[in-house]
Amino acid sequence: MSSMPEKLSDHTKGVLSPLGDSAIVITLGKEMNVDIHKKIKVFMNMLEEEPFIGFIECVPAFTNLTVYYDSLMIYKEQKLKSKEEYISPYEVVRSIIERKLQRMKKDKALPQRTVTIPVCYGGEFGPDLEHVARYNHLTTEEVIHIHSNGEYLAYMIGFAPGFPFLGGLSEKIATPRRPSPRMSIPKGAVGIAGMQTGVYPISTPGGWQLIGQTPSKLFLPNESPPTLLQAGDKVKFTPITSIEYKEMTLKEELK
Repeated sequence: MSSMPEKLSDHTKGVLSPLGDSAIVITLGKEMNVDIHKKIKVFMNMLEEEPFIGFIECVPAFTNLTVYYDSLMIYKEQKLKSKEEYISPYEVVRSIIERKLQRMKKDKALPQRTVTIPVCYGGEFGPDLEHVARYNHLTTEEVIHIHSNGEYLAYMIGFAPGFPFLGGLSEKIATPRRPSPRMSIPKGAVGIAGMQTGVYPISTPGGWQLIGQTPSKLFLPNESPPTLLQAGDKVKFTPITSIEYKEMTLKEELK
């Protein structure tokens, strides 16, 4: 099996690369943007609606889609079809994906959810709000207004279970990560890092600038899917008071 990336035709503008012996990475662009994200989502939906024998799952990222497959199942299926010539599971999957990419409809409409997340900004809930305001020569009220009036796209879920990497942050409040990360960030913390915003689903170390906190649960281990947000979702934030935060937190805990 070759370990070198294999370019596709100009029509697909993609690169296929093996990842171990049971996954393949489909790279469809070089930078994070809405058009590349849509291609990834369209092809992901295509694979899930028309899975090939041995398909396990696919995981989207900013510029690529990783497809996981059962090598043994593909090997057994291939052996039944051809007893003379051996074709590796990777070659079988690569061939399938190339054919599917050629007939992918790039202009296909995608269903999209809009999820609204309540946020209590500043104070003990957002210890870096004042820093973000000073860095951008704004008041804290202006930062809250800009952040809560934006519409964000969940490009991918990762880093921690349910953590959404949200694009679409206004340049007016973009702020670099902290020079050194905190050892512990509470679950529900809403942060900014460069041109992205996100929400910590669990308590974890992290270096994002914290501007608020949500009572909403993003990691739902007992549900399917186990995360509030999925790649492709639109996200909006709405400000709440500390009293509302405590009331919503109590309701979440009683669920």
